[in-house]
Amino acid sequence: MATAPYGVRLLVGAAVTAIEETRRLPQTILTYPMTVVSQVAHLVMKVQQDVADLVNKGDETLENLFPPKDEQPAWATFDEDLPDDESAAGGPDGQRLTEGRFALFTGGADAVTEEEKTPAPAPANEVPEVVKRLDYDTLTLAQLRARLSSLRVADLEALLAYEEATRARAPFQTLLANRITRASAK
Repeated sequence: MATAPYGVRLLVGAAVTAIEETRRLPQTILTYPMTVVSQVAHLVMKVQQDVADLVNKGDETLENLFPPKDEQPAWATFDEDLPDDESAAGGPDGQRLTEGRFALFTGGADAVTEEEKTPAPAPANEVPEVVKRLDYDTLTLAQLRARLSSLRVADLEALLAYEEATRARAPFQTLLANRITRASAK
């Protein structure tokens, strides 16, 4: 077969392509909105990345020209800023913070004072088994709260009696009493 001239081949190829695209038109129309949305999202993300790169370069340049001052706000106090005797005691007046909201975080192994290292004297009778099992004397209020759901009412009552007879810490007594009330109501 003889080869058709270049212009004829170009026109036939364009006509066939137009026919094929016309046949695909219904499918293309359905996917076109998603294609446009995808391309717009890509463009927006690219612009955001370019802007962020420019801001980073600006930050680096300004930091090189004007080094940041190593300042600390007057109201910020850190443990290493306090005198040794004040940071070890826990409070500005040298007393441990064991009441109110601070009671949640006191009493752990690293926060135990010399007085608390030895367990409180047991009442006239033997120390309850649940106290030994939980290592109750070293628990913080938050740690005790986490263990309450696994205890029976009798164990809770034994803990409350032990707390009242030894340290008598109000937050611990309240927590135990409230749990006993809820557990008894069930």
